[in-house]
Amino acid sequence: MIVVSFFLFSACYSHSHSNLTTPKLSSSECRLIKHELGETCIPLNPQRIIVTEQVSLEALIALGLKPIATVDTAFVASKANFLKSQMDGIAYIGRENQFNLETTLKLHPDLIIGTYGIDSLNYDLFSQIAPTVKLKNVHSQWKEILMSLGEIVNRTATAKTLLIEYQERLEKLRTALGEEINQLEVSVSRFHGGNKVPAFRSQYSFPGSILAELGISMPIHQRRLIKTPDDTLVTLSLERIDLLDADVLFVAVDPGAKEIFKQYQNSRIWQTLNVVQNQQVYSVDSSYWIFGSILSANAIVDDLFKYLLGEV
Repeated sequence: MIVVSFFLFSACYSHSHSNLTTPKLSSSECRLIKHELGETCIPLNPQRIIVTEQVSLEALIALGLKPIATVDTAFVASKANFLKSQMDGIAYIGRENQFNLETTLKLHPDLIIGTYGIDSLNYDLFSQIAPTVKLKNVHSQWKEILMSLGEIVNRTATAKTLLIEYQERLEKLRTALGEEINQLEVSVSRFHGGNKVPAFRSQYSFPGSILAELGISMPIHQRRLIKTPDDTLVTLSLERIDLLDADVLFVAVDPGAKEIFKQYQNSRIWQTLNVVQNQQVYSVDSSYWIFGSILSANAIVDDLFKYLLGEV
């Protein structure tokens, strides 16, 4: 689909805008940024930023910048559900990996940023429209991504402040949990709206990295299945739903997976889980529990205070 879109766009672009080229910035008007797909000279103070996925969207909003456009998610709950009024005025250029290139062009961006929303093919395409930067997509390195974005948009000090405040909240939670934190095992599951089956998240996932930094372990029967940092999740069949068992289970259900989650809840094996019998299963919002940046991380911390300590 991307290949077809590329040629259709290129044909229309050449036919309708044969004398239109992306403005070239002088060295005094831009900064050279090294990134995953090369080097790009970006505006000193970009004002019309488009982001190609919602992690960068959230991070920029946290840094005090509102992109002019973004994409909607395919399965997981949209960040619009979580960010609410902070999304006012932001346009959409399609869904992840299904970009409306004509809309993107008409918005006249001065910078395009993304992690998993940009690959080598559409990078060349986006670069014809505006300077484009591809950031590394590693779920557990969301703090590094935030700092990289802060550098790109001249908000490094803001990014550092946000992370300092976040670390202070982690320490407060860690202190409140006390010795319990050393024995506590927490499982994080997602019921996926696409493949209709559940999975558990590893310590290398976005939520897993937050729990790991706190010092909270995932169950040992899960840890044995994680071989490398690239293993962010393990998909489960109904027969292996026992792998979700823990002291506490957080379940993030995608909008398209609510019915399948009900089916699992009604199954006999689900009812045999200790965490279910102990009533320590909590449904959480997949718009911030599955992927995100500093705002989602703080929202997860809020949930941990609420469900682990009973604080609202």
